[in-house]
Amino acid sequence: MTERKPTGVSFESWVDRQISAAEAKGEFEDLPGAGKPLPKTGGKDTALSWVVNKVRTEGHDVSALLPPSLAIAKELDDLPDTLAKVRREARVREIVEDLNERIRAEHRRPAGGPVLRARPLDVDEVVASWREAAS
Repeated sequence: MTERKPTGVSFESWVDRQISAAEAKGEFEDLPGAGKPLPKTGGKDTALSWVVNKVRTEGHDVSALLPPSLAIAKELDDLPDTLAKVRREARVREIVEDLNERIRAEHRRPAGGPVLRARPLDVDEVVASWREAAS
């Protein structure tokens, strides 16, 4: 659909013509899911829940859809597992310092969602815990 809508033609008429032409060419035949019912919503689905389900079915992390304060809180919960996979102390420090900077930035930001109740982490304490868990 690269051609422009002609002047004097309503948008609706022009789109209807485009769809009719595509149907005539068979461009809508053999599409995935053709003839299958749409998934039931149960009346509780919203556009956001559709997006979350789509992201999950495609195997992506849904934490990117969270407000920053909740994403940081989740990242703090997951930090021990994240650091368990790290082999170098310098990388542990980078991860914690980056997280601390995002915590500070979230505290500076005007509240537009849930409040982040976490404080920046003590990098040396986290590194000591990481060393202990690694040994």
